[in-house]
Amino acid sequence: MKVNIVNKGSLSLPEYKTEGASGIDLMANLKNAIVLNPMERFMVPTGLFVEIPEGYEAQIRGRSGLAAKNGITLANGVGTIDSDYRGEIKVILINLGNEPFEIKHGDRIAQMILAKYEKIEFNLVDYLEETDRGSGGFGHTGL
Repeated sequence: MKVNIVNKGSLSLPEYKTEGASGIDLMANLKNAIVLNPMERFMVPTGLFVEIPEGYEAQIRGRSGLAAKNGITLANGVGTIDSDYRGEIKVILINLGNEPFEIKHGDRIAQMILAKYEKIEFNLVDYLEETDRGSGGFGHTGL
């Protein structure tokens, strides 16, 4: 599938780093480095604008290495970019670590995955079919 992309930054286009990769790395497009102190968040620009086909969304996910080594993750968990959005892709990073973290121009800050979705219609009913699980959740099967 081809996706239209505009690059208003000074970085190369994102790419898959390995043959089996499902996500492409997004890079920080910054004039000056920023320091993200513990519990601070910042919307990091990428310089990228995409035209996602209808029926798809772009999911922005954190990078596991940044989270494991430095406590840097996405403030919103997983970001969603809808097919009708035409603004710049920005990544909301938060520092959950104990030390300040510097983000420099060109640093890989997140991953983007394109995912197909289906629209649903709700059917209002008076009850739901029973299952063995029922309403059990949040640890109902033990540790």
